[in-house]
Amino acid sequence: MATNKLRYTVPGMSESDASRVVELLQDRLHACNDLHLTLKHVHWNVVGPHFIAVHEMLDPQVDAVRGFADDLAERIATLGGSPQGTPGSIVAERSWEDYSIGRATTQEHLGALDLVFAGVIETYRKGIEELGDLDPVTEDMFIAQTEQLELFHWFVRAHLEDDTGSLATASATTEKQAARAARKTTRAKKR
Repeated sequence: MATNKLRYTVPGMSESDASRVVELLQDRLHACNDLHLTLKHVHWNVVGPHFIAVHEMLDPQVDAVRGFADDLAERIATLGGSPQGTPGSIVAERSWEDYSIGRATTQEHLGALDLVFAGVIETYRKGIEELGDLDPVTEDMFIAQTEQLELFHWFVRAHLEDDTGSLATASATTEKQAARAARKTTRAKKR
């Protein structure tokens, strides 16, 4: 991660604590910038019988995640850091692979998004654990954003769940595996 030399921070917070909080915020800023672009990519590339439902479900999520990115960036600046929001910084500093699905059915994209949301949420929760000792203000921000991300994840998973509560993507470890599993489940239901 790029060094972010702080010139000042908020009253009552040490520079070392602020530096760590800025690192956590920057990681989530990259994740949110990547996520809102990924959601828009899916919005543009989704096809199939449930196209309009998924297409229209994603726009409010895109807007919310863009708002999260803005809040994260402004918190970095408040702590005396310099938020990095360029495409190059996202690619250079992210710990995840680029979204791997192009034009595909609603079920395939939703299967892949199940894993995307799970990864983003897991990292937010790790940040929440660490922030409890460092900065309750940023911790509150992470908690509020996680609550919304978990809701969006539920919207996605509702399309992948059967009447027993089983997820089509339960054993998938990659986006492509999740997409295939979701597609197979849809085909099996049609028979």
